[in-house]
Formats: sequence, C-alpha cells, structure tokens
Amino acid sequence: MRLAAAVAALGMLTAACGGSDSDDDNGDSAAATGGDLRIYSSEPAFLVPTAADDEPSIFVVRQMYRGLVKYNQDGEPEMDIAESIESDDNKTWTVTLKDGYTFTNGEPVDADSFLRAWNYAGNVNNAQNNSYFMNRIAGFDEMQKEGAKKDATFSGLKKVDDSSFTIELSSPFSGFVSVLGYSGFFPVAQECLDDWDACNKAPIGNGPYKIDGEWENNVQIKLTRNEDYAGEDKGKPDNLIYRIFDDVDTAYAAFEGGELDVMYTVPPNKLAEVEQNYGDTLLKEPSSSFTYLGLPTYDKRFQDKKLRQALSMAIDRESIINAIFDGALSPASGFVAPNFDGAREGICEFCEYDPDAAKALYDESEGITGPVELWANGGAGHEEWLQAIGDGWKSALGIDYKLKVDVNDFGAYLKIADDKKFTGPYRLGWGPDYPVMETYLAPLYTTGASSNNSGYANPTFDDLLKQGDGADSLQDAIPFYQQAEDLLAEDMPVIPMWWGLTTVVWSDNVTEMVHNPITDVDYGQLSMSS
Repeated sequence: MRLAAAVAALGMLTAACGGSDSDDDNGDSAAATGGDLRIYSSEPAFLVPTAADDEPSIFVVRQMYRGLVKYNQDGEPEMDIAESIESDDNKTWTVTLKDGYTFTNGEPVDADSFLRAWNYAGNVNNAQNNSYFMNRIAGFDEMQKEGAKKDATFSGLKKVDDSSFTIELSSPFSGFVSVLGYSGFFPVAQECLDDWDACNKAPIGNGPYKIDGEWENNVQIKLTRNEDYAGEDKGKPDNLIYRIFDDVDTAYAAFEGGELDVMYTVPPNKLAEVEQNYGDTLLKEPSSSFTYLGLPTYDKRFQDKKLRQALSMAIDRESIINAIFDGALSPASGFVAPNFDGAREGICEFCEYDPDAAKALYDESEGITGPVELWANGGAGHEEWLQAIGDGWKSALGIDYKLKVDVNDFGAYLKIADDKKFTGPYRLGWGPDYPVMETYLAPLYTTGASSNNSGYANPTFDDLLKQGDGADSLQDAIPFYQQAEDLLAEDMPVIPMWWGLTTVVWSDNVTEMVHNPITDVDYGQLSMSS
C-alpha cells in the first residue's frame, strides 16, 4: 500500500492497538453509535478494488467492500466472506463462501464475483494497479502478454459452483491465505465491470457502508451505513464523510476548528502541540509504515550503485528526525518493518551516517551533475526534511539540489511514479498489505512489479523471492526473503529513511477509537457520542 501521509498511521503486529477515552470499553459497542463521522482524507486515486492501491483509496474501499479474509487484532488472517480456504499442497486452494452476502445493487457475492474481479485485474488490457498481486495465479504470464485477448481469463481459476471455486497457483505459496486479505482481492459486481468509470465514481460494494451519491473529487466522499450488509461487523456511525484536503496543514486547522472528527496523520511540525493538546484523544505509537527516498534507476545518472550508496550515507537521519519530527520516528536500518517476523536491525550498512565514507564512495562513482531534483508530493509537510537531505548532500558531496514539491494531488503524483517520470530522488512511503515480510519486498522491488517505481531489476532478487514463496512454511521462507533483502542493502534502489509513527487524533464526538495493525483505523467501528 502506497502511503500518502507524512507520518502514516499503521500499528505494530506485536502490539495490536486501539484507543478509547471511554470508561465503557467492555465490548458493548451498541451503547455508542450513530452520527456523522467526519474524516480527513487526501484525494484517492481509485475506488474500485482492482485499481485502488494507495492509502487514501484503500481507506475508503475497505469500508465499502469485504473480501475472503480479514486481519484480527494480532495481525493474523481469519475468514471473512470465505467459510474456508483449504489446500493440501499450498498450490491448489479450494475456497468455500458463506451465504447471504450481496452487493448494494442486489447482485450476489458468489464465486463469479471473485473470479470476474481477479480475471479483470490480471488482464493486461485493463491496466489495473493491482494486477501484480494476481501474479501467483496460474496463467498470469499469458494474461500479461502483449496481444492477450480482452476476455482472457486465468487458467488457474475454476468455478466449482456458486459458493466455491479453486485457485491453482503457478507454484506453491504457504502465505497465500494471508495475502488474500489485501483489498485488491475483493469481489466486484458485474454491473461495475460493465461500466467501470461509473463504478469508480459511484462504487457498488458489498461491505458495511455504501456510497451516498457520487465521489465529489477533491471535495468529499460520503458513505452511509449499508443496512443490508450480511456481516457481523455492522457499521456504527450513520455516515462516514471523507473530507478531502490537498494540504495537511489546512486539514489540521479544520480539525482544530471542529470541522473534522478524525485526523489519521498530523503535520510533522505539530506533533508536540498535538500531544500537549489532545493527549486523551491521541493514538501515538511506532508503526510499520516505511518512508524511503526512491532512486530512479531507469535514469542512467542513478545507475551507479556507489553513487546510490554515497547518497544514503550522506543523510543524517537521526538529526533530521530530532530536528523536524521531535525524535518521534525511528531511523530505518533495513527494508522490512522491525516488528515483522524475519526483520533484522542494522542490515543496511549504507544507512549509517558517515559523510567521509560517503565522499569516498562518491569519488569512486561516476558522480552526478547538479542540481539534483528532489521530489515529494506537495501539501504534506515534506519540504523541510527534503531540504535537510539536500543540504547534507551539498555539504558532504558538493551536489547542488532543488526541491520539486509542486504536485499536491497524490493520485497525480503516483501517476508520475508509475510512468517513471521522476527526474531525481523521490519521496514515497509503504505500508504492509498483509502480515508477511514479503509485503515489503515483492511489490516494491521485483522486476516489473506494480509499485517498483525505482525500476530496480535483479534476477537473483526475483529468484530468491520465488524460493521463499515455494518454502513449506512462512518460517522456512524467511531465510530466502532475508537474502533478497540483503541484495537491496547492497544495491540501494531506494534509500530507507525511517519507520513511522501512528498519530491518530480524534474529536470529543468519538468515544472509542478502533485501530487494526494491518488495515489501520477502522472508521466503521468507531463509536460516537451521539
């Protein structure tokens, strides 16, 4: 999941979190529900699950849709719409669905609804952002070939009956059930695919909330409780109103003015103030969100890994964090969140600040002619720390720089990333889509992966991930994933910056905050005072 925020809100697997300012926290959730919940959001890119892969989009999608699997408060997968998902060999899986679920247009949530969504996502002609996540299903390569038919479908997907289907993977993968909780695997109604653009504007979901009217771009998205939802996790607030801002400072001012109930991110320069003023309605703890500085390896100026290593070693992460983020973040010394199984501290030798070593590496490299353009999405508070990086490079390496932070629309910024149009190092973030360490590796660095915005390509890395996937268990997979991470630490296609901080602040209208370690704030489960 690509993150929009400066300080994203994601919790830790090892410390499932939640917060409440209510003494009545005994699980009697019916005691405090209803009302309009006004939520800060930046502009999503898409609202159809097959395409939505960015944080603002997924936050909305997860309230309108439900999938086979969900994640509990320990970050572990459990059945949601699926009654069971079984396999004897980790390669062929049989899915049996629960009865009674429908889309908001009345179509059944059945085997067809999943198969059509995955076939649509995987077909190259449809150019869906989440196509990559289908890559383990047998037939993916044929679906992605130039000239593939528009109605081509996966050879690995077979309908058994309305309530069950089978999935054949191209090779065994013990973590497949965990992956299925990602929103890119949610079902889609036939009416949605018949007019995809209309569905993106007014989604046809199957979750506890449904859209009220249409997505008002750059203004708001209003969801209302879906009274026909068949799941047990009924929506609590009457309405979820995502108010869209292109500037986090403006959004925070709106929160302080009583115009918002939940801010899932806080401007970096407001962290201390928020802690002082909203200590009782603030969720603050280390998160799994990864901020990095990507290096466009598709640009020949950045193809020398010694240059990339030097750029990383010339960044004083600790000083930047202390000066700009009040010491609230944790410098990254690897590529996998510290709380994930298989993560290791300190594997990134070139993440250590050492300006002399950086200069030595730089002198051994082909160098670069400045000014180097440093990119970030605007309106999200990234200017100050990017400037600190640029100043560090100028001081240690003699490289001049200029900031490129004039794209406020996060969707437009992601389009530049996807089109590989960045003309210099770029800021992006990443949060886990599922509780397997591979979620930090494959989508970002596998050759041709959908979020591989640096253009990194290393066949050995790709092969190690395949070996990990093919292991008998997730524990057996970890050594292969770690070897792949070691390659990243040497090649440095991105520069790890820091691990984030969950900072969710809410108004007095909210009496219970609910936060999931994988899927973040569960807006539909928040209790309200009236």
